[in-house]
Amino acid sequence: MDHPAAIRPEEHAVYADEKMGKSTLFSSSRIMVGLNAFEAGQEHKLHAHEGMDKVYHVLEGSGVFVLEDRTLPMEAGVMLIAPEGVPHGIRNTGEGRLLVLAILAPAP
Repeated sequence: MDHPAAIRPEEHAVYADEKMGKSTLFSSSRIMVGLNAFEAGQEHKLHAHEGMDKVYHVLEGSGVFVLEDRTLPMEAGVMLIAPEGVPHGIRNTGEGRLLVLAILAPAP
């Protein structure tokens, strides 16, 4: 994808029956911007990043953010910031698809 360009992230979503789909919208040594696409019932298991902060912004659908000791409801328009070292994940508990914009800095 050529940048700078105005895009609609949802047009670049990749859904898969067997596991969460991922697509990269932009990547440099400073930042990575991608999409996590979930079919109903799919999840991104609890994990943490060392030396990297992560921002999740829900574009479509609903589910829960899974944190080390709790879950938080998520729906379109909701954002979660997972600072370095904080265990986090996502579970699509809705009946439809869930699409989440993910921003990591610095890039992995």
